[in-house]
Amino acid sequence: MSFSSSRSDNITRRSAVKLLGGAVVSSVAGSAFALAQTSPVVHAPSSRLLSELDLDFLEDMQHAACLYFIEQADPSTGQVLDRATNKNSTGKLDSQFVASIAATGFGLTALCIADRRNYAPTDRLKKQVTATLQFHLDKMPNEHGFFYHFNDVKTGQPLINSEVSSIDTAILLCGVLSCRAYFKDPKITDLATQLYNRVDWPWMLNGGKTFSMGWRPSSGFIATRWDHYCELMMLYLLAIGSPTHPVSPESWSAFTRPALKFGNFNYISGRDPLFVHQYSHAWFDFARKRDAYADYFANSIVATRAHKAFCLSLNRGYNDDYWGVSASDWEHGYTAWGGPPLMGPVDGSVVPCATAGSLPFLPRDCVRVLRSLKDTYGNDAWGRYGFCDAFHPDLHWYDPDVLGIDLGIGLLMAENLRTAFVWETFMENPEPVAAMKACGFRQV
Repeated sequence: MSFSSSRSDNITRRSAVKLLGGAVVSSVAGSAFALAQTSPVVHAPSSRLLSELDLDFLEDMQHAACLYFIEQADPSTGQVLDRATNKNSTGKLDSQFVASIAATGFGLTALCIADRRNYAPTDRLKKQVTATLQFHLDKMPNEHGFFYHFNDVKTGQPLINSEVSSIDTAILLCGVLSCRAYFKDPKITDLATQLYNRVDWPWMLNGGKTFSMGWRPSSGFIATRWDHYCELMMLYLLAIGSPTHPVSPESWSAFTRPALKFGNFNYISGRDPLFVHQYSHAWFDFARKRDAYADYFANSIVATRAHKAFCLSLNRGYNDDYWGVSASDWEHGYTAWGGPPLMGPVDGSVVPCATAGSLPFLPRDCVRVLRSLKDTYGNDAWGRYGFCDAFHPDLHWYDPDVLGIDLGIGLLMAENLRTAFVWETFMENPEPVAAMKACGFRQV
């Protein structure tokens, strides 16, 4: 799920080895500007980038996260809980009942990783994938193929005031297509293809050039739109690549790409949390590619470096071993916070998924933080499923919960850093490849 504090309609609450450098040049509103330089293009095995201890840590983090997506999914519906208690000693489905369509999308991809890494028997994982796809195709309420954001984990019925979400449906479909490409099972392939082909993408445009953020039965389409660069890239590319209900490739140029400057860092970004530079990159392989506007992978490298510099500039306890804030829980609830520029009540708390989600962009810096957090605060901050969602050691506050989408982005990006598995698997699907070609992407 997605959150941006700059969006007027508060419809979403995120409760829900490739390195690239080089110059990025973007043209926004007809004027070109050069984005910050990064290091030269590097492609190296993770064993040469990271130590054995680094890799052992990532293995532990990934194994714990996969456990969440296996244990915290309803066996009948396949829906994954939005959040669950981290100090769970039983492995049973949590007593909470709210499922997130985005967490389920991350979860489907997690099952591919779990199978590849032999975390669970293949038959069990394929059974869970099949049950998930079958339920979402046949029983889960939908509108023109789009799903509600939050639902009852056992029945699939939408929660009161939950919207039909365009971006969260896109996250689900990324997981659906990952399973189709990885398992190559006739039943899974058929179900996944039906789910993707059913989505009526032009409907969500609601007569405009950019996608609405969603739709509600009581009031219709939400007025705010996905109209500036953020995690929206997956939404547009899935729609452009649809073999049944596509939108025009011209929609790729319909959203703005605002210029943001922080210190010596210049890059494309809205005033959004760091996760917006991560989500689409979890599945779509933007490395060594660019369109007419930018090299988005290099842009995310710059965004991550800027975020680190921003945290260290705040004089709120952040240092090279302790930084990273993205939309997450905090001591008083859920919030979209981070920067630059400063947004939300950033108080010295740390959010592990901020650095975990940027592992392919800044591997050494991000692994350093994550390992330090576990070594220093692991007794309180680490549980059955890995890091808790956020914590503030000086205030003796450690979130009791983990969030599915926050575990998910760290899991997928750790795997991409180590092996590029999610990228390579997802891009076996012909539709994303065709969409990127239609949008003018080329190798660099």
